[in-house]
Amino acid sequence: MATIVITDIAWPSPAIETGLARGAGHDILLAESDEHLLSLAPRADAFLTCFRRVPAEVLDAADRCLTVARYGVGVDNIDVARATDLGILVSNVPEFCTEEVADHTLALALAALRNLLPATDATRAGGWTPDAPFPTRRLRGLVFGVLGFGATGRAVAERAAAFGFEVVVESRALAADPGAAPASVARVVDRDELLRLADVVSLHVPLNADTRHLVGARELGMMKDGALLINVARGGLVDTEALRPELEGGRLRAALDVTEPEPLPSDHWLRSAPAAIVTPHVAFASDGSLVELATKATSNALAVLAGRRPPTIVNPEVLASDLLRAIPQ
Repeated sequence: MATIVITDIAWPSPAIETGLARGAGHDILLAESDEHLLSLAPRADAFLTCFRRVPAEVLDAADRCLTVARYGVGVDNIDVARATDLGILVSNVPEFCTEEVADHTLALALAALRNLLPATDATRAGGWTPDAPFPTRRLRGLVFGVLGFGATGRAVAERAAAFGFEVVVESRALAADPGAAPASVARVVDRDELLRLADVVSLHVPLNADTRHLVGARELGMMKDGALLINVARGGLVDTEALRPELEGGRLRAALDVTEPEPLPSDHWLRSAPAAIVTPHVAFASDGSLVELATKATSNALAVLAGRRPPTIVNPEVLASDLLRAIPQ
């Protein structure tokens, strides 16, 4: 019997994971804190992780561990390099929530551009007036910029085009082959041009060393007055402190499902910024996506424990390593 340690979950219980694991003859343990995770590490044959960091310290202590399976797409909370050094397979669940994240992106755009929150707040306070602190925008003809044109970026572009936005994207692949651009894309541009043109800038890229603070003071300064920045990818893509004067001065607006730091401290300035809409990293969530996520992530871990390759391996180079702890067939 192997032991699967769950570092954290973003749903009520690990019932799906427990059922699958016990059906395969394995045990499940749930860490309650960073310190608890470290204490459980020596017992772990596999980790399932959502948002909690799985640093080198934990991996070094997990001398039985064969695999780390991420609940989700990005793996920036896992020290993948150290896992590779130790011969530990890292897997993820790509595209499980493409539709949900694309829907949430457009929901944020519509809420901001149509001033839904100020209007709702005014009505709840007893008012009945069309006045709002920001002008309501006509969507048709506005430029919607998509940074990152993977599955989610494509789904966002389709939705934005359906609302009448002119969609511009940054994509090296499409820049090399413009004829491959889908009908939803009006133009393929470089990053700086996108920032200058777009009324809405939406981020859909992974977080890594090259993309951390992809949007900083320089990039924010290039954006149009009144533009909206949407981030549903990773909080570290945006330099939060560089964003602060742009929001507090009223030049830009933001709609964020992810932040840096995350979760936001209770007194963080973003929580009360009138030019920002902030949701608590829920773009991925729906009844269907959470079931799919828990099932696929657990199945990835179970595959490695059974000596099989999971469908998605983040660090395939580990397969050729003499240090590989498990040799999937």
